[in-house]
Amino acid sequence: MDTTSNNTELTHSHSHVEMGSLMQERAVLEVEDEAMESPARKKHPFKNRSLSQGGLDDINESLYLKGNNMGGFVESIKVVIFSTKLNILMIFGPIAIVVDKTSGNHSWVFLLNLLGIIPLAERLGFATEQLAFYTGPTIGGLLNATFGNATELIISIYALRNGMIRVVQQSLLGSILSNMLLVLGCAFFCGGLVVTKREQVFSKAVASVNSGLLLMAVMGLLFPAVLHATHTELHFGKSELALSRFSSCVMLVAYAAYLYFQLRSQRNLYDPLDQGECLSERVDSDDEEAPEITKWESIIWLSILTAWISILSEYLVDAIEGASIEMKMPMSFISVILLPIVGNAAEHAGAIMFAMRDKLDISLGVAIGSSTQIAMFGVPFCVVVGWIMGQPMDLNFQLFETATLIITVLVVAFMLQEGTSNYFKGLMLMLCYVIVAASFFVHVDPASLQDKHHKHG
Repeated sequence: MDTTSNNTELTHSHSHVEMGSLMQERAVLEVEDEAMESPARKKHPFKNRSLSQGGLDDINESLYLKGNNMGGFVESIKVVIFSTKLNILMIFGPIAIVVDKTSGNHSWVFLLNLLGIIPLAERLGFATEQLAFYTGPTIGGLLNATFGNATELIISIYALRNGMIRVVQQSLLGSILSNMLLVLGCAFFCGGLVVTKREQVFSKAVASVNSGLLLMAVMGLLFPAVLHATHTELHFGKSELALSRFSSCVMLVAYAAYLYFQLRSQRNLYDPLDQGECLSERVDSDDEEAPEITKWESIIWLSILTAWISILSEYLVDAIEGASIEMKMPMSFISVILLPIVGNAAEHAGAIMFAMRDKLDISLGVAIGSSTQIAMFGVPFCVVVGWIMGQPMDLNFQLFETATLIITVLVVAFMLQEGTSNYFKGLMLMLCYVIVAASFFVHVDPASLQDKHHKHG
């Protein structure tokens, strides 16, 4: 076995000489990984059977050249499934399905599904990042735009299919609110507690562009709500929907232009602040940031995770109404406060970690970037999908929800205008979220009552 392993090492090094030092390092690392894996293979009898000693090197070599070896896929399972402790929560997904089939207790099905989707949302983000390594920044940005909030969008599409338009509107609104107030507030607060000797800084330019986009989204949501509330529609019931669909298309165009602006024309704007300090950090991060799984493994994992999230989302959406009655919670509270926890839990943890490492630009990108994505892409996308499905999904989020969003965007825009943060700003944002949560707990949604009457009627 020693001679054969030496042979493989030689062949690897010879085949990669021309491809530069980077590929050589990767080859050496992969050889080392194979050497490390060999005792593990001896322990597993079924692995020995599938890769017997005789043809092991030939098989490994040919599969290695195809970039698709079995050991690599086993390694990718380790990386994707067993690398984070959060993945223990994955067990709750199948348990939720079993509970649904056996007892039909809606509140348990709802809560177990909530817990089961949290790690899947985080791993979906991870798989997207891995794929972005191979696609370059432009397509990587588009991937993050689509898969970054895929969990929220999948849940929304299932709710739309069931005709639960208010759940879609409120869960998307809740996602924007929790990212802007809770996630950003926690990041500022924890970062401020760790970095005590000075105020943390972030890019004002990026913050102002995002604030502008969020205000544009508020404008898109405000006019249909005001049109409805003042009864000034040209054709009652139709004008509001037509305006919503037109505004959604405009918002999607604006978001596409924003992506182009961010990824192509103004890329230097999105470099982190304090270039002098960050140069050494950037060198370190370049060393650290290498893809952990291959391109095809990323694509396979994206499809597996998306399919599994879709299955759980269906059970989650079906259980919402029953859970609302059993837990004696208003539907609006479940939609605005509880549902967004699912998609945002992983982002929440990430934003806090980066803020504590004094990389506030990344925290801001996670929190405000995600809010912008949902407001300018997620909401109009759902309106267009509803249009295709024949569901009257519009941008009239009702006055209560729209007012909440306007005040939130203004508060956050004021907080961001200085380009500095401290724990007090974070505390204020978190307390604002507490007020929002309390107000939705006592809010009876008139539109959802109308929906129920229509259903029963």
